[in-house]
Amino acid sequence: MLLTALLVLPFLGSLAAALLPTRARNTGALLAGAIALVGTGLTVSTFPALLQAVGSTALQTRIDWMPSIGLSFSLRLDGMAWLFCLLIYAMGALVALYARYYLSPKDPVPRFYAFMLAFMGSMVGVVLAGHLVVLAFFWELTSFFSFLLIGYWYHRRDARCGARNALLVTGTGGLCLLAGLLLMGHIAGGYDMDTVLAAGDRLRAHPLYLPMLVLVLLGALTKSAQFPFHFWLPQAMAAPTPVSAYLHSATLVKAGVFLLARFWPVLSGTDAWFWMVGGAGLATLLIGAWAALFQNDLKGLLAYSTLSHLGLITLLFGLNSNTAAVAGVFHILNHATFKASLFMAAGIVDHESGTRDIRKLSGLWRLMPITGTLAIVASASMAGVPLLNGFLSKEMFFAETTFVTATPWVEWLLPVAATLAGALSVAYALRFVFDVFFGPKAALKSPKTPHEPVRWMRLPIELLVLACLVVGVAPQGSIGHILDVAARPVLGGEVPEYSLAIWHGFNLPLMMSLAAFAGGIALYFLRPWLAHGASDHVPIIGRLSGQRALHWLLVQLARKSRDLRLLLDTHRLQPQLRWLLGAALIGGTWAMSTYLPAGPARATLPVDPAFALLWTIGGICAIGTAWAARRRRLAALTLSGGTGLCCCLTFVWCSAPDLALTQLTVEIATTVLLLLALRWLPRPPARPIEMHAGRQLRRLRDLLLALGIGAGLSALAWWTMTRPLTHSVSDFYLKNSQSEAGGANVVNVMLVDFRGFDTFGESVVLAIVALTVYALLRRFRPARAALALPAQQRELPETSTDLVNPRHVHDTAVGYLTIPAVLVRLLLPLAAAVAAWLFLRGHNAPGGGFVAALVLAIAILLQYLVSGTQWVDARVGLRPRRWIATGMLLLLATGAGAWVWGYPFLTSHTVHLPWPGPDGVHLPSAFFFDLGVFAVVVGTTLMMLTSVAHQSVRAHRASARGGEEDKPRRHGQAAEAATAAQGND
Repeated sequence: MLLTALLVLPFLGSLAAALLPTRARNTGALLAGAIALVGTGLTVSTFPALLQAVGSTALQTRIDWMPSIGLSFSLRLDGMAWLFCLLIYAMGALVALYARYYLSPKDPVPRFYAFMLAFMGSMVGVVLAGHLVVLAFFWELTSFFSFLLIGYWYHRRDARCGARNALLVTGTGGLCLLAGLLLMGHIAGGYDMDTVLAAGDRLRAHPLYLPMLVLVLLGALTKSAQFPFHFWLPQAMAAPTPVSAYLHSATLVKAGVFLLARFWPVLSGTDAWFWMVGGAGLATLLIGAWAALFQNDLKGLLAYSTLSHLGLITLLFGLNSNTAAVAGVFHILNHATFKASLFMAAGIVDHESGTRDIRKLSGLWRLMPITGTLAIVASASMAGVPLLNGFLSKEMFFAETTFVTATPWVEWLLPVAATLAGALSVAYALRFVFDVFFGPKAALKSPKTPHEPVRWMRLPIELLVLACLVVGVAPQGSIGHILDVAARPVLGGEVPEYSLAIWHGFNLPLMMSLAAFAGGIALYFLRPWLAHGASDHVPIIGRLSGQRALHWLLVQLARKSRDLRLLLDTHRLQPQLRWLLGAALIGGTWAMSTYLPAGPARATLPVDPAFALLWTIGGICAIGTAWAARRRRLAALTLSGGTGLCCCLTFVWCSAPDLALTQLTVEIATTVLLLLALRWLPRPPARPIEMHAGRQLRRLRDLLLALGIGAGLSALAWWTMTRPLTHSVSDFYLKNSQSEAGGANVVNVMLVDFRGFDTFGESVVLAIVALTVYALLRRFRPARAALALPAQQRELPETSTDLVNPRHVHDTAVGYLTIPAVLVRLLLPLAAAVAAWLFLRGHNAPGGGFVAALVLAIAILLQYLVSGTQWVDARVGLRPRRWIATGMLLLLATGAGAWVWGYPFLTSHTVHLPWPGPDGVHLPSAFFFDLGVFAVVVGTTLMMLTSVAHQSVRAHRASARGGEEDKPRRHGQAAEAATAAQGND
């Protein structure tokens, strides 16, 4: 329950924050901060158990979902996950406090905290994931909520572009990661994290290791903005500074290196890992450090320095060394502390001076001495100055580059590159400090007079800087046990010997540090000369822009897709169907000729004359439908109903009464829908169209295509029905329907029990389709005010069928015309009783929720046909959306209710009620699931058909006024109409 609380708590807080008033700044900050502090406390409380654990043992929570296919919702907390949970929650608490004073009162602050808490929960889900599918799910959630956070100031174009690019790159990488994780689970023999982490040898020896590794690394490298995907991170600096301090220093960009650390025991140790991970890390380390030196925006400098340090961590994990992996874990923690404090300091400078442009800032230390001191200490830690935490992990990094055993040029390249990167980090740290806080005060050109912020806004920076100092001065006592616990699962349970001592004597890493300090000071003074003539871009690499490459790729894809659309697309439906059916015919023919195995055929039965006559009639109806569709659409609709009736009788003939009932009710509902839609089709020509040669060829082509599709389906059906059923899945359902699900109707049992999850998904799709139709046609619904008018003031008649209403005719004809309306209204309770009968018997006899829902929906639609839409809306008061919502809640509650008893999702249960009757009543949970299907089908059927009916009413009224069609209105009128539609809904 503790791990579940750690995961669920931020999402509950996000929901609560979203319900707060727009200007509730203090409440939103208090809510977010309290949740983050509680999460921090819960995380810290688990540390003693992890400290005493042996090897990489983890705390676990598991909820079996579909155990038959190895799918479960499992959470696991080991040392690495614990470290990241601590970063996520502790840094979240500090950022929540900082954002309270940074964000403007005009900003929708609760929305910020809602997005932040949802992102916090998504990151916790990533690090606690105990199943590969769970990991992939929360991984994509982090991309989505980071998109919302980066684009928080959506009125700014740069924020929208930065959010879109971040989502595009990280979302694409997430799809690659999903494919890689599926491959990984397939190779490992299971998708549980413990199973995967124990299958290192099998993964590395498998032929699919390389494609799996590439896919997993694409997910990790895109999320951590590693070369060549590094361009999205600087653009994301358009986000508010609290977002940058949280996402781009401690959480989001650390997700990629967390993934490298999580799978380091099973994927590392190969040449492919060394070259891909190490190469990407080395390139990002140098490119980011070089670009940071020439940035004029404070957050831009910090963004590129973040790239460089992420490259350093990636390079450490790519060296295939145990101590390098320990150094990588150590630098994850160190970088989060000093980089978050620097982002917050930059935000204070921007907040109090009105600019982040370094060229307009100078001498701020005199005006902001406390903030300047904090920024100086954090910058020194970033540069690796002794007695600060950054110095310790930097020394470990230098040492690891000197211990690499590889080809000679790699052995000397790595120390040189590490020293150069260290020099560049000193140089851009000096620029952050001296160009902003020192120098002449007269050079200050900020829009506002800078001053110190309020005390509480500085508190998060002070705590982070204090952590830098404490770890730097007393590393073993402050961070030693935490680092040991965090590194243990990365290394498979055994941590090598390493030292966190401040002084190791005069050795090669110390010489590299001295050279880096000297080189950094020189680069700082040489920077104006290096930047000469390249004021608008970074020297040497400025012309190589990954952003431009991405834009070029997107433009090319858009152009090619447009060309393909112009080639294939058309405004007519027939050519689109022709392409679709032609592709299906080719693919089906190829598959049948290649993969259908040959085998002995079963003996066939003699042709029954009655059955042959039945399908002779069905074929004649089908041909007649195609022939009459050109000019006599009502006749064509009637003939197509004859074909459907032949299908119903065929199902009865083949002992499939459930299918026959379904086919019959669907046929009626479809006929009503087509009747309502007929008035929207263009009128048929008064004279027959002349059949010239080209038209005849096209019709012949369509005929041949139809015959090919029909012949292919017939051949497939013939092959299926003439093969012996040796391993048919139907045997399983026939044997277990009564014993396992307690129902004799195998079809219904399959829908609500064995294949309940499929039915659940189909119900969701059906509801979405109905709501989409309703949203598209909602402007045609009559106003509620019109429905409330007396009958004498309403606009009547509504449709041609309203003529049967006695209010529209003379008294002498009342007796003749009221009979259909009265009969149909009397039919409604009878149809409801029949629907209830079909529903209740569905588990053991033909029937079920789907058929019962269609029967009831058709009976209600008949009321529309004879009484009009306004009468039914006013008297019956149907609410299709409530039907859909009730049904979906029933489906979800039935599925999730199994979790209460500790069973997988949608597991069926039966309750024995002692009343009524001596034997009681056996009430299965499938009853409520089928009831949910019933409600969804009733709601969706009514919503779609009545929406089309209301639109047909509008068309009828337009034709009654002289045949004028509704014309497009001007923008102002359209806006008024949309507002009115929303008010009437």
